Amino acid sequence: MLKRQHGLQGLLIGLGLILLGTMAVRGAGLPDRFTVDTWGTEEGLLPQSSVLAMTQTRDGYLWLGTLNGLVRFDGLHFTVYDESNTPKLESVRIVRLFEDSRSNLWVGTETAGAALIENGNVHPLNIGRGRRAGHLVSICEDSLGAVWLLTEDCQVARYANGEVDVWNLNQGRARSIIAEKGGMVWIATDDQILGVDPAAVRSQAPLPVFKGPPTGQIDLLLASRAGGYWRLADGEIRKCSGTNVGDVFARYPWTGAQRDEVKAACEDRNGNLIVGTGGPAGEGVFWFDEHGSATRISTKEHLSNNSVLSLDADADGNLWVGLDGGGLNRVKRQIFQTLDNTYGSVAQSLCPDARGGLWISAKFQDFHYWKDGVWSTHEAFFGSLSLFNPTAVFVDREQRVWAATRPTHGYGLFALDGAVFRPQEIGSPATGSPKISGIFQDHAGTLWFGTSGGLGQWNGTQWRLFTTSDGLSANIVHAIAEDRAGNLWIGTEGGGLDRFQDGHFTSFQRTNGFPSDNVSAIYADTNDVLWIGTLGDGLVRFSNGKWTHYTTRDGLIGNSIDYLIEDGKGFLWIGSNAGLMRAKLTELDDFVAAAGHFVPCRGYNKGDGLPATECTFGSQPAACQTSDGKLWFPTVAGVVSVDPGQIPFNSNPPPVVIESVLVEEQEITTNGPHAAPPESVTVPPGEEDLEIHYTSLNLGGAERARFRYRLVGRETKWHEAGTQRFARYPTLAPGTFEFQVIACNEDGIWNETGATLAVTVLPLFWQTGWFRAAEIGVLLAIVAATVYFIATEKLQRQVAGFRQQQALEKERARIARDIHDQVGASLTQLALLGEMVEADKDSPEEAEVHARQISQTARETTHALDEIVWTVNPSNDTLEGLVNYICKHAQDYLSVAGLRYRLDVPAQLPAASISPEARHNVFLAAKEAVTNIVKHARATEAWIHLRLEPGKFTLEIEDNGRGPGGVKEKAAESRNGMRNMRKRMEDVGGEFSIEPGAHGGTRVRLTAPFGKC
Repeated sequence: MLKRQHGLQGLLIGLGLILLGTMAVRGAGLPDRFTVDTWGTEEGLLPQSSVLAMTQTRDGYLWLGTLNGLVRFDGLHFTVYDESNTPKLESVRIVRLFEDSRSNLWVGTETAGAALIENGNVHPLNIGRGRRAGHLVSICEDSLGAVWLLTEDCQVARYANGEVDVWNLNQGRARSIIAEKGGMVWIATDDQILGVDPAAVRSQAPLPVFKGPPTGQIDLLLASRAGGYWRLADGEIRKCSGTNVGDVFARYPWTGAQRDEVKAACEDRNGNLIVGTGGPAGEGVFWFDEHGSATRISTKEHLSNNSVLSLDADADGNLWVGLDGGGLNRVKRQIFQTLDNTYGSVAQSLCPDARGGLWISAKFQDFHYWKDGVWSTHEAFFGSLSLFNPTAVFVDREQRVWAATRPTHGYGLFALDGAVFRPQEIGSPATGSPKISGIFQDHAGTLWFGTSGGLGQWNGTQWRLFTTSDGLSANIVHAIAEDRAGNLWIGTEGGGLDRFQDGHFTSFQRTNGFPSDNVSAIYADTNDVLWIGTLGDGLVRFSNGKWTHYTTRDGLIGNSIDYLIEDGKGFLWIGSNAGLMRAKLTELDDFVAAAGHFVPCRGYNKGDGLPATECTFGSQPAACQTSDGKLWFPTVAGVVSVDPGQIPFNSNPPPVVIESVLVEEQEITTNGPHAAPPESVTVPPGEEDLEIHYTSLNLGGAERARFRYRLVGRETKWHEAGTQRFARYPTLAPGTFEFQVIACNEDGIWNETGATLAVTVLPLFWQTGWFRAAEIGVLLAIVAATVYFIATEKLQRQVAGFRQQQALEKERARIARDIHDQVGASLTQLALLGEMVEADKDSPEEAEVHARQISQTARETTHALDEIVWTVNPSNDTLEGLVNYICKHAQDYLSVAGLRYRLDVPAQLPAASISPEARHNVFLAAKEAVTNIVKHARATEAWIHLRLEPGKFTLEIEDNGRGPGGVKEKAAESRNGMRNMRKRMEDVGGEFSIEPGAHGGTRVRLTAPFGKC
């Protein structure tokens, strides 16, 4: 590459550097080793700012004793217990807390004595009550399960098997009471130690104490979980066992000379001693290592103040500090270490060299080199490069160092020559040097440059710039990577992702299925999987021709990706505007096969030691790994490093607890302090809105817990609740269910057992089984009645049909009978008369007689056929049709017989229907009555009367003849004609009667109903 030097340009640059010489290049201050989080009364969380006592119970809660109540803490939320919700807690000034092996919580108050809290029930104990010096100073549990309590004025109480024994030692001021693991109970006063063998203690007998090892002024005793105990006395810390006093572990590192400076002590999870100092001479916390060296944590490390009242180290390695007026502090060792010289600066680009050193580019600073704690600055041959705002630094395979800046005076790329950077001539006189933000070297050794004007290439002798005119999708290039096949991948702003293969560009954008048009980072991992970071659209994975898309919905903490790197431990690290992320590559791969799978992505922020939450965007290379395995990350406030092999991994599944249940926004669980979680709940009838509150007891990362829940009996699929700590079911039907909730910690470890709650929703009375059974019974009865009605109707229709069929068949039989009896007989007679005419053809007189008989028979046959036709015709099935026909027949018959007659019929007859059978039988009965008048009555006159009554009519036929022929009425009725007439009328539901007439003859009365068969 050609070099050029312009004296005028160098002069101008030098003048510019003089003008900018007073600019601050980095922020003040040094990075912290600890992260301290504070909870106080300002946020309305703690009821009082002095935390005098604390203990983490087995269920995972942290309990705090304050001067205004007993407090339970789950890592996010505080629950306060005082006289308002815990009446048997006789004082809110809590000075001591302890949990025994049976999960009972022991509470010591300032002047109201002690209390035992067992499954939410508070049992006051009569020890130390009413004396300010009678407050508890220490509590322990011996190897036999007895709980020992010690008051400041040296009163000792022992609780065993529900009985309390109290002894007054009268030994001055008490300090501590401890129980060695599997051994003795030790009681420390101001200047002596007393021992008690738990096995020798008897109820209501003197306490068998003996003098322990000699000592001077005692500050505190602390039982060690590994056995033995710590003794803090005479300005020295010793590890003791029984009566054996160990060597000096450490001398007090605090400088105060006042008594009572040591306020609290505990062990961390590795068994290291932690001491809290307080009072006017308090100096904060001293955290010892296994060699006796102490690290001080005070207000310099952001502790609220230096007056410590209580300490507790939780199961996850967090230190909790209760302060006098400073509230509650959580102290965590930082995972990341900030490179001191970069603290406060906007780091842009990092690149290691083969010697184990690190090159650093930061905004408005010169390029720096760091190795083994030694820091050096490298300028250009003409002076500082900070004026040019450095963007990227890169070490190629030949260990040549390249530096990119924003172009000024035609220069934008520099190469290290000795100890100074010299400008490199790229671009053209017409376009000038492009703005370079990324440098990459492929397997062939070619250097590639991401610029604001396209993709630059330098093969060692020639510079070339690829732009949109060459097929590149966009000219702003942010990222470059190469896969094993030698394909070059280019990330652009506005054009998506490009692949450069065999001299041709292939573009992947939203229009052809790629999730984003703005690519910010590209990384090809050891398995040749391509990872693509985007600006606002999350992370993309490309493997075997398939794209997989990850966003915050799937577990990422941010969607704007700044850089990507893997650590050799199976994790992909992702820098973003929301913080640094770490995800297992196998779990990212599992997401591809499991639709809806949630990626447990661990997020890191300032609480983990990052100088700023925001990582730096816009340069390549950015994150890197040095030869010692450490990862280095640029942020907007400095460069941080971490050893991936030393990152603590929380493998403890977090406890999950159901805290409360609300129905219609009213809490229905009324558990007291330290009570067992609710196992079941019954929802009253008609109240369907159920809300269940739960929590995860991971005190070090409570805000990073994630939850899943489901209501078995209503649903089978888990709800991804994220960080939400309640589940709501607004319309819950009556029934029995089981609510299940599980949680994971910050490292994605799930507590698959979780917590459960049996839920019974009672029904309203119309939702009960008996009501539904009755409802079903009524429904069945209605159905049965309906079926019965339909069946009956159908049967009736069938019966009616049968009757109609029967009537039809009967009518047909009658017609056939009438035709046979009347027409058939007449035809037979005509045939016989015809034969007789043929036989007597030689006798005119006989033939004439036969002819007259034939004529008469023919007329009678015609009349009979007329009657049959009239009977069959349905248009005659009316009262009017019947009466008219009877009258016509009587008129014809009586006139031929020469009898006078009179018809007495109403002028208007009702339109009443008469069945064919009734019409036929009434006519025949009337015909028989008229015939009897002509044949037997010897009458000269006849009368026919019609009387109408409701629902029936009566036909009277009367003559002036000789009556029933001198025969008694009953004898007359017994004759065939009379019997037939009665039978016909009874068949149609009518009546028949015969009696003497008003004119001396006979009266026949025929009564029949309308419309009946």
